Amino acid sequence: MPIIAQTAIMLVASNLFMTFAWYAHLKNMGGNKWYIAAFISWGIALFEYLIQVPANRIGYTTLSLPQLKILQEVITLSVFAPFAIFYMHQPLKLDYLWAGLCLMGAVYFIFRS
Repeated sequence: MPIIAQTAIMLVASNLFMTFAWYAHLKNMGGNKWYIAAFISWGIALFEYLIQVPANRIGYTTLSLPQLKILQEVITLSVFAPFAIFYMHQPLKLDYLWAGLCLMGAVYFIFRS
């Protein structure tokens, strides 16, 4: 499997954990103290780091640091948008399209030869 595909798949998995660590407590733990939510989020985030650190190490063998960062940002928003819509029941807005187009521009400029 190509390095960029390995990296992207691992970053998607790590972002799923991180998105839940950062935001799911807003829906599920609203009645709990903030520090309980923080400890649970840290526990979830551990799994994110166990995937994200090797993903970045693998990706850095082929990708430049700016390419790795832009890839991460695109994946982050690609994971976040469905999470916000389907899990957090946020409305779908046209702004998601505009943000996605801006990201496509960033990908183009950072990956062009």
